[in-house]
Amino acid sequence: MKNNDGMNYAPTGKQVNIVEQGVFQFAATALEHGHIYGMCNGLIEAGATLKWVYDADQQKVAQFVATYPGVQIAESLAEILQDSTIQLVAAADIPNERAALGIRVMEAGKHYFTDKAPFTTLGQLEQVKEVVARTNCKYAVYYSERIHVESAVYAEQLIQQGAIGRVIQMIGLGPHRLNESSRPEWFFNKEQYGGILCDIASHQIEQFLYFSGNNDARITSSQVANYNNKHRTELEDFGDVQIVGGNGATAYIRVDWFTPDGLSSWGDGRTIILGTDGYIELRKYIDITKSSGGDHLFLVNKQGEQYWNVQGKVGFPFFGQFILDCLNGTEYAMSQKHIFKVAELTLLAQQQAIVVE
Repeated sequence: MKNNDGMNYAPTGKQVNIVEQGVFQFAATALEHGHIYGMCNGLIEAGATLKWVYDADQQKVAQFVATYPGVQIAESLAEILQDSTIQLVAAADIPNERAALGIRVMEAGKHYFTDKAPFTTLGQLEQVKEVVARTNCKYAVYYSERIHVESAVYAEQLIQQGAIGRVIQMIGLGPHRLNESSRPEWFFNKEQYGGILCDIASHQIEQFLYFSGNNDARITSSQVANYNNKHRTELEDFGDVQIVGGNGATAYIRVDWFTPDGLSSWGDGRTIILGTDGYIELRKYIDITKSSGGDHLFLVNKQGEQYWNVQGKVGFPFFGQFILDCLNGTEYAMSQKHIFKVAELTLLAQQQAIVVE
C-alpha cells in the first residue's frame, strides 16, 4: 500500500468472511482511480468473490490482474452485466461519468458501488434517485476516510457508547498531496472532476452527518481557490465549508492540495469531534514526528485523557454489512438516504462557493 500517494492508497485488513466463497460475486470496471483497489480489498476480505474485471485500457487491466490473479477478464461491460451470478459492480470511473455508469449497472439489475464523489451535478443525483426507486438496486459510495479508517470506525463506537456525550461540532481537515505528474488529465478538468469540494470535501461532509447523527443539514458558507497552481486553470487547490445540521450541530471543513513533500504520508488527515462531555481527535494517517503509521485516536472526557493506536485492531465492518445489505435488502452499512443527502450537500457547497482570487 502506497502511503505517499493518495490516489493509490488502498487499505488492507484481516480476512473476516461474512459469507462463504461464491455466495456473493462481484465485478470491477472503470479503473480510472486507484481507490478501486481499496474497494475490492474490503469486499474480498469480507468474503465476496471477485469474478470479472473490464476496462478498455489493457494496461490498467494487466495491473489489476497482477493484484488479483484469479479474476477473469471480460471483453465488455455487457458481458459482466449479462452474467446473472454477478450481484454487484464496483467502479472508480471519471467522476462526471459515474452516474451514467451506475444507471446502466442498476438497469441491468445489479447493485453499484462507486468511488466518491458519486456525482458532479444535481441533475445526475436526481436521475439516479429515480433509477434507484424503480430498480430497487443500491447506489453505494466508497467514503473511504470513514469506512476504511480504523480510528474513524473506533470513534463511531465510542460516540455510540456516549464517551463524549452529544456531538455538537466537528472539524474535518483533508489535506492531500497533488502529485501532479502522475495525475490523469481529467483530474484537472473541472467539468470532469467536479471541483475540490465536490471531490475531497465529500468525505468530511459524510463524516459530519454520520458522527453528529444528522439526516439533514445546510451549507452556511463555502469557498474555493487556486492559490498555487495557476498553470492548471481549472484546478482548485483549496476549499472550505461551514455546515449547520438539522439538530444544531455544526462543522468546519478544510480541504487542500498542499501536503508538503517532506511529509511521509500523502496527507495529514485529522478529525476533531466535540461533544458535550468531551472530545475525540483522529490522526488518521500519520502522527507527525512521532509515528509514520496511522489510526491514532485521542479521547478526553470526564474520566481523563486516553490514547489508542487502533491500526489492525478494529477492522472494517462496513464491507461485511454492505454485502449482507445487498443480499437481504437491508441498510445497516449505509442508508441510501444518507448517501443522497451527502451528495446533495457536497454539490450545493461546490455550487455556492465563493471563488477567492
